[in-house]
Amino acid sequence: TFEQIADFCELHPLEIQAIADGEVANQMQGLDPVANGQTTMEEIERCQADPQARLKLSPQALPQQMFRHKGPRYTPIAKRQDKPDAIAFLLRNYPELLDAQISKLIGTTKPTIAAVRDRTHWNSPNIKPRHPVELGLCTVAELDEALQRARARRRVEEEGLRGDESEPLEA
Repeated sequence: TFEQIADFCELHPLEIQAIADGEVANQMQGLDPVANGQTTMEEIERCQADPQARLKLSPQALPQQMFRHKGPRYTPIAKRQDKPDAIAFLLRNYPELLDAQISKLIGTTKPTIAAVRDRTHWNSPNIKPRHPVELGLCTVAELDEALQRARARRRVEEEGLRGDESEPLEA
C-alpha cells in the first residue's frame, strides 16, 4: 500500500501517491529496494499479504559503524603549543591519572609530562593550566573514561593496602 511504502521511505502517503500518479517528480528515477539490498522479496510479499504490516530495512542495508583507530592522532600545529597547558591542568586537577593515561589522552610523550610536572619544560614560565576539552585535544567522553579507570585503579590499590594491614604479622 502507499502507506507501507511511505513509512519505508519516510515520506507522506500523499507524496507517494502523487509520485505514483506522475503528478510530481516526473524525472525521478525508480529504485529497486531488493536489488539495492534494502529489503528482501520475502519481506515485500509478507507486506503485500498483510496491509497492516510494515516493511523492514534489511540489516545488510545499515551502514557500517565507524570506529576510530587506536593509533596516534594528528594534532594541528596551532594546537601543539597547547599540549603543555593541558598537561598542567590534568596534573593539577586529576593527580590520580597515570602518565600513560595523560599521554594517550593528550597525544604527548612521557618525558614532556615529566618536564611539565618538574617545571623543567622549556616553556615552563608561560604554561597556564587549561582544560584539554576546551583546547580540543580530547573529548569529554575520553576524559571521563580515563578518570573512571584511574579512580577504579585507585580503589583497588586502596583495598589491597587495607587487606595487607589487617593481616597479622608472623614472626
